[in-house]
Amino acid sequence: MKHLLPHPVVSLGLCALWLLLNQSLSPGNLLLGVLLGIAVPLLSRRLVPLGYPRMRAPAAMLRLLVMATVEIVRSCFNVSRIILLGSKQKANAQFIRVPLTIRDPYGLAMLSCLITMTPGTVWVEILPEHYELSMHVLDLHDAQWWINTIKNRYERPLITIFEPEDDHGHPA
Repeated sequence: MKHLLPHPVVSLGLCALWLLLNQSLSPGNLLLGVLLGIAVPLLSRRLVPLGYPRMRAPAAMLRLLVMATVEIVRSCFNVSRIILLGSKQKANAQFIRVPLTIRDPYGLAMLSCLITMTPGTVWVEILPEHYELSMHVLDLHDAQWWINTIKNRYERPLITIFEPEDDHGHPA
């Protein structure tokens, strides 16, 4: 059974998503949802060379997504204000560096998505010499505030969610 359904949770999620998008539980949609749930994970195995990530703290993931959603909406208003006021208020666009602790590739990918989805910020690269994130901020007023925000609001929960724990229950 593991050969046919290598990732049953992903298969179930894809089937449910198909049914929600079609807003129908008809036999045809149910059959197509099941087929998609089986075929997509099988056909995309090579796209996930490290395997699917193991989420260690689903409640922390939910809190992170809610907090990120609030931050994205807040940033939308701030960026809109900058764009609409244009010449009256000049944006202070700059690059900053944020030291990173997280090493898990899925945690880093999630961090890059959260930063890039937030209007006014863009993930640029990881600087390997000091393992720092280089990011662009559209309107920078306080670099330390941004560093603290990334470290506490985003990186700390992602470490809890994705990184393995040592013998004492702390992220390794």
